[in-house]
Amino acid sequence: MSADTRPPRKSPRVLILGGGTVGLYTARRLRKRLGKREAAIVVVDPRPYMTYAPFLPETAAGSIDPRNVVAPHRRSLKGVDVLQGKVVRIEHAQRRVQIRPEEGEPYWVSYDFLVVGLGSVARTLPIPGLIEQGIGFKTVEEAIAVRNHVLGRIEAAASTWDPEVRRRMLTFVFVGGGFAGVEAIAEVEDIARYTVKKYHAIEADELRFVLVEGNTRILPEVSAELGGYTLDQLRTRQIDIHLGTFLTSCVGGHVVLSDGTEMDSETIVWTAGVKANPVLKDSDLPLDDRGRVIANANLQVTTADGTVVADAFAAGDCAAVPDLANPGQTCPPNAQHALRQGRHLGENLARVLRSAEPTPYRHKNIGAVASLGMYKGVAQMFGRFKVRGFLAWVLHRTYHVFAMPTWNRKIRIMAGWTWSLLLRREVIALGSLQDPRAEFLAAAVPAVGPSGGAARAETSPAAAPDERRAASGTAPRGGARAYR
Repeated sequence: MSADTRPPRKSPRVLILGGGTVGLYTARRLRKRLGKREAAIVVVDPRPYMTYAPFLPETAAGSIDPRNVVAPHRRSLKGVDVLQGKVVRIEHAQRRVQIRPEEGEPYWVSYDFLVVGLGSVARTLPIPGLIEQGIGFKTVEEAIAVRNHVLGRIEAAASTWDPEVRRRMLTFVFVGGGFAGVEAIAEVEDIARYTVKKYHAIEADELRFVLVEGNTRILPEVSAELGGYTLDQLRTRQIDIHLGTFLTSCVGGHVVLSDGTEMDSETIVWTAGVKANPVLKDSDLPLDDRGRVIANANLQVTTADGTVVADAFAAGDCAAVPDLANPGQTCPPNAQHALRQGRHLGENLARVLRSAEPTPYRHKNIGAVASLGMYKGVAQMFGRFKVRGFLAWVLHRTYHVFAMPTWNRKIRIMAGWTWSLLLRREVIALGSLQDPRAEFLAAAVPAVGPSGGAARAETSPAAAPDERRAASGTAPRGGARAYR
């Protein structure tokens, strides 16, 4: 379709690509600073909400309702136009972006100022079996899937007597020892241990959690002392940790590590890093060798030699923004920088639109906090203060709940935590949410075959894993273990 050919706009249009942390906070701050006659703001994102990633581990553990870790654009972005679609191509020289909606043909949107906040995607590697077996941990949908899958495997194992099948079901492998991986395995292990207490047919020591990390330490974002403490805590909880080790294969669920360790698992969670959104390669914006948009400290897009690209701004995981607090480095891809860069970008863009000079983004890391399960955590504040255990867990929750956008979500999360202190945690697996049509398709199998005889029952490819296992003959059968 052709580009926007309407008459010249009465107010400049600011097109914000990405409705994540950078996009949402940029739009909110810009709308707060400028009236509708001063700027028309448009946000483009394939999802109708922003996901607050630091709360995904607690979502997987059931400590937070999944609906409360997302901020709906329609509620959070008052006075801002929202387009739900995927960015296909960026042609900044022509001041236009091509968008593919969920349904219908792609179309072009023109603009006067561009903000690139497309974020990052999981950085996968060409490991045999990873695409077929792995589960990501970057979206709320993936966090829910991990929770349902883990609880579902526990439920299935409780009715399975074959020791090899049980061992495979109850082995959970997490790849990546950064914040995402450590918090994910700690929270999921915590809820899994809590869950098996309800099952008389499963012993706690049958659960096997494995963390694989290519570096020689975990949590590089905190001091070696706190990283070592976290390592000891996880090992005390019988989590098997492989440092300086890589996943080399997981074909058919058979996990092979670079140190020679082998195991079978139906759960392989991939949290080993991120990379800039690959759509940036289909643009005329200058990129660095890691595929990120090159930017200066003012969050303006620049060429490799530092020349400012007119009317273009970038921030967050997809941008190479110099870290003024650590000369020679770029800001790391985390929520703390994305949130503050989004606010600063909104301020700078408002200044530019009012013919003022933008200011450089400078933010000294105030600390890092990590949850290791219910009432457990680690924190390092202002570089010197190291906190462990319950107090660190409280700091983690306090810091992140106040970073969550809108008071609506803050109150909902805190109310949920309050109820959790009074009531027991839910350990229900709703695995069928991943394939809600499975039961319908199974019921649609003809009861009578073409020859008039009874038709052989078939399980559709879309059926749930338990149904496929029953059809293939690996359902519970008499064996070494008796039902208790």
